[in-house]
Amino acid sequence: MKYLHQFGIILFLSFLGEILHRIIPLPVPASVCGLLLMLLALCTGILKLNQVRETAGFLIEIMPVMFIPAAVGLLDAWPSLRPVWIPILLITVITTILVMAVTGQVTQYMIRKETKRKRSIPERRPK
Repeated sequence: MKYLHQFGIILFLSFLGEILHRIIPLPVPASVCGLLLMLLALCTGILKLNQVRETAGFLIEIMPVMFIPAAVGLLDAWPSLRPVWIPILLITVITTILVMAVTGQVTQYMIRKETKRKRSIPERRPK
């Protein structure tokens, strides 16, 4: 029952992202709007991490399975993609490397920031 509740929270925020996408005409996919709402809810404390942790972890674990239909769709569209496969491959490789580099830099920044914050908090000694 806990997993259904957590999944319901995630679906609700995704649904709000769909509504937001319809109301605000930004060139951002509705799923990204839902993710931003999730981030905002987690950062503000409206939603606690333990309220969605297990189901979110499960969804991340099965994420590669979700790409199978897209891959099959690409195979089905091969006749249309054949003339432009080299630019698509180059764009895919370059953007993958770019995303990995930016993600690594952001992660290192966050780790340094957290380490600095922990060092600045004085350690309490038991009496």
